[in-house]
Amino acid sequence: MKTYKYGNDVDTDVIIPARYLNTSDPAELAAHCMEDIDPGFAKSVKPGDMIVAGRNFGCGSSREHAPLAIKASGVACVIAENFARIFYRNAINIALPILECPEAARQINPGDDVAVDLEKGEIDDLTTGRKFLAEPFPPFMVELVAAGGLAAYLKGKRE
Repeated sequence: MKTYKYGNDVDTDVIIPARYLNTSDPAELAAHCMEDIDPGFAKSVKPGDMIVAGRNFGCGSSREHAPLAIKASGVACVIAENFARIFYRNAINIALPILECPEAARQINPGDDVAVDLEKGEIDDLTTGRKFLAEPFPPFMVELVAAGGLAAYLKGKRE
């Protein structure tokens, strides 16, 4: 899938600008995702595309709107050198797949076609033929993402 590449310290204010926080509607959030850092993102992103970024992706406020906007835009996975702690947690809670892999984050180019295997932590840059290995999700996190997020996972456990 096609990649969009961003630098270090991409904060939640550029992922979803504060002026759009008056809604929790995923479609509305997706329409403004990355608007302040990449004005064409929302119109060009396609389901299955990926975001690749540097260090500290998702820093800033703890708003859950940021990973929700990314997921609702169709992004299949975010690969970064590392993530801000609260963004990481919010992403897992809503079932947005994310992988930490500094080597991949530095070497994948904008527009490259990339495939990921969350269970194995494998990242394949299909454009260049390079392969990277991220820390795979533990089995319970794979289950949580497959269930659709924390709320759905817990609901399934209760039933």
